[in-house]
Amino acid sequence: MATVEVNRVSKSFAGRQVLADLSLTMGEGELVCLLGPSGCGKTTLLRIIAGFIPPESGRVLVAGKDVTALSPSARRMGMVFQAYSLFPNMTALDNVRFGPRVAGRPKSEQIARAGQLLDLVGLSEHADKYPHQLSGGQQQRVALARALAVQPQVLLLDEPLSALDAKVRVQLREEIRRIQRETGVTTVLVTHDQEEALSISDRVAVMNEGRLLQVASPSTIYREPSCGFVARFIGSGAVLRGVAEGHSVRVANLALPASAAAAHVHGAAVEMFIRPENVRLQPMNGQLPPGAVGVEVRERTFLGSLTRIRLTLPGTDDQFSLWADLASEQAEAFIPGSRVVAQWDEAAPRVMPDADAGLRNG
Repeated sequence: MATVEVNRVSKSFAGRQVLADLSLTMGEGELVCLLGPSGCGKTTLLRIIAGFIPPESGRVLVAGKDVTALSPSARRMGMVFQAYSLFPNMTALDNVRFGPRVAGRPKSEQIARAGQLLDLVGLSEHADKYPHQLSGGQQQRVALARALAVQPQVLLLDEPLSALDAKVRVQLREEIRRIQRETGVTTVLVTHDQEEALSISDRVAVMNEGRLLQVASPSTIYREPSCGFVARFIGSGAVLRGVAEGHSVRVANLALPASAAAAHVHGAAVEMFIRPENVRLQPMNGQLPPGAVGVEVRERTFLGSLTRIRLTLPGTDDQFSLWADLASEQAEAFIPGSRVVAQWDEAAPRVMPDADAGLRNG
């Protein structure tokens, strides 16, 4: 196990800055997911850690040692690529023992190590099969075993599950987490799949446009996003722009309850974020209860046991929407086009400064 420290790393390609003075530290035995949209710089960061790409500035340290100038082979890292990259003319066993063989380990040790790792990834019975005889999920397990065969200090995974179908992807991400815990190897995983990142990581590092926006545990990232981008990118929910007014946020002509607004200057431009599981609905029967708002049901999306309902705020020309997740049987009572009552606990919304307010206002 080893710590990994990225210290003020920057990188540009063709005049476009891909990473901007980025710093991130990963602890021993930790699994950190680099999460963000395509083109945000996460794979570039992974390849700089691996040594495939040199940074323009900054350093990479492993176990406290500066490895920035070292070749990939000198860094004691294992890497798994999206495309598996197995040797087609080698069996699963020979693919896994390739690293120890190149390192000059005795043949008996190579075979023993490869056998142990194939057992670890659940492929002992497929040791003599060639890549074309294995499914995509099995090939990725072989690639993972091969990366671990060199006993790396750090394991790097570049979108390892994106080429697999949904069911296999879920199964294999659970296996990756189990294997990572059993081996204790410090692991960095690149993904654009938020569910994948939240389900298996110790910490998630959310990136956009070459910058780290938030690094925290999955639960903190989900419940306490640091900005509007993180709130929109992680999970689902409504981000409503307005101004802080005491214990509420004024959106259009509506004062929406949000106790967190009190932490902001009265009249400050803010974004209020609320997740669909926090919104409660009831039929419109006369006067609105305190802290409630009348909304219109616009559409329902069936998601199995849950149905997601999109709601629009009155007087906003469909510009502002809320979502509510209800049990599907309960959701049948809320018909598109009907007026209903929406409520939430005052403490449920997250209120953040609206960083783009100045740009929109010119």
